[in-house]
Amino acid sequence: SRSDDFTVAMETVTAWAWGPLSFLTFLAFLRHHPARYVLQLIVSLGQLYGDVLYFATEARAGWTHSDPRPLYFWGYFVGLNGLWVLVPGLLLLDACHQLATAQRGHDRPRHKAH
Repeated sequence: SRSDDFTVAMETVTAWAWGPLSFLTFLAFLRHHPARYVLQLIVSLGQLYGDVLYFATEARAGWTHSDPRPLYFWGYFVGLNGLWVLVPGLLLLDACHQLATAQRGHDRPRHKAH
């Protein structure tokens, strides 16, 4: 079916792109590489995009793949899956803050020594 094709395509991108890129980001942080926050931004944005597609696909299907019982729906489906929105969202904000701070420092006028 069409939704199965979507899931396979999305998980293929996750396995072949986001997985290795996440590992590269981890290594960049261990080594204090200058690109670490750029990588954090890219990976976090990619994760959020996948989350939006996941929830939007399920909403368009009328929530047919989730248990309608309130505890399951809100606790498991929304709550636990929501962590996959919250954590990358916070990491995305952190990356933006770090990059903006670095740019502000770079843009600051430099005084010449006489």
